[in-house]
Amino acid sequence: MWLRAWDFLDRWLFGPLSLSPRPAGRVLRVLRYPYAVLRDLSQGQLNLRAMGLVYATFLSIVPLLAFSFAILKGFGAHRDLEPVIYEFFRPIGAAATEITARIMQFADNVSTGIVGSVGFALLLWTLIGTIRKVEDSFNFVWHVEQPRSFARRITEYVSLLIIGPLLLVAFLGLAHRALRSDSWQAIAQLPLLSRALGFTTGLEPYVMVTAIFTLMYMFVPNTRVRWRPALIGGVTGGVLWAAVGTMFTAFVVYSSRLTIVYAGLAIIVATLLWTYFGWLILLIGAQLSFYVQNPEYLRIGLRELRLSSVEVERVSLKVMYLVGRSHAAGAAVWTVSSLSAELGLPGIAVAQLVATLEKAGLLLATDDERLLPGRDIGRIRLQDILDAARNQKNGHAPARDLSLPPVDRLTRALDEAWRGCCEERTLGELVAEGEAGA
Repeated sequence: MWLRAWDFLDRWLFGPLSLSPRPAGRVLRVLRYPYAVLRDLSQGQLNLRAMGLVYATFLSIVPLLAFSFAILKGFGAHRDLEPVIYEFFRPIGAAATEITARIMQFADNVSTGIVGSVGFALLLWTLIGTIRKVEDSFNFVWHVEQPRSFARRITEYVSLLIIGPLLLVAFLGLAHRALRSDSWQAIAQLPLLSRALGFTTGLEPYVMVTAIFTLMYMFVPNTRVRWRPALIGGVTGGVLWAAVGTMFTAFVVYSSRLTIVYAGLAIIVATLLWTYFGWLILLIGAQLSFYVQNPEYLRIGLRELRLSSVEVERVSLKVMYLVGRSHAAGAAVWTVSSLSAELGLPGIAVAQLVATLEKAGLLLATDDERLLPGRDIGRIRLQDILDAARNQKNGHAPARDLSLPPVDRLTRALDEAWRGCCEERTLGELVAEGEAGA
């Protein structure tokens, strides 16, 4: 029944009516985004990622705070982290104060050297491993197959651990200083503005959550994320955080069965549930920001994209032709994003083919993601391009070399036919032929 419902929604939201310029068509195109996110949630892969991050969170929260303590102590601002931790656990009710105090005590003990240098190094390694799990989850959402290199991970993660706490405390300090200023206090005395001030102050935690989500969406995935999709995902995540947090608080306060069944473990159960919801909300916002930046994936979702053998060969030739033509003409250089837009294919499909061609030495990807021919286009044979496209590795063990003479004769004849068609033609000749035709 559920499959039929999703199929009906898919045909309705992506059918001919959705392409209409009329208001009904625009509404259907907007509804594609919540549909795609809910469809991905129903498949369970985002839920599994969130569950894995719950475990990683409880391993890393103490070393994270300890590392932040060690940095912020030099500025006398290490206690400013306490309201941030409390705000995270606030939806679980009265137990948030106790949990925050315990976590702060553990982090203070670690930062003062009680665990020793070896223990601190192990905690730091656990923290870096957790950040890697977060990056892997974001890369999964963004269909990024190539993670950061080990050197980039160490450099960027350590930079994040140093700069992140400083920026967070600086933001809180400036906000509190502004609220305590004489001019702000004078404004607060006015009846109408005092209500607006109270409302604004109540929104401060959610603004902070939205800002953190937006920054994570922009910088954690190993790909370029534009600020507008990241902001849309961040605002959506902040709204969901506020709504789900309010409902979860009401559930904890009014649910007496939770305490009766779990007794003293009720606090642990509530903490685990809220941490799971927090990571799920973060991944939902990331999924939405991905769809806003890549609307061509709305119908595909998290499914694995597979091109047919014919499509692989044709797209490989087109990619090499476009890159070779631009290089020969000295025109604008292609990237995976611009190629996917030109070919009308999702970026993941083009990225896989580009990786295959790059491994074969036919393409070269620069540090700024530009694509260049791997060597002179007059020395790149069309046969080499087709060989690379046909021999993509799928990760499976090679089949047993079973000799079947009729089949072997047919395959040899087919190989000779397409090799005879290509002969010794090169990419340079193909580009020249296209220019002559134009």
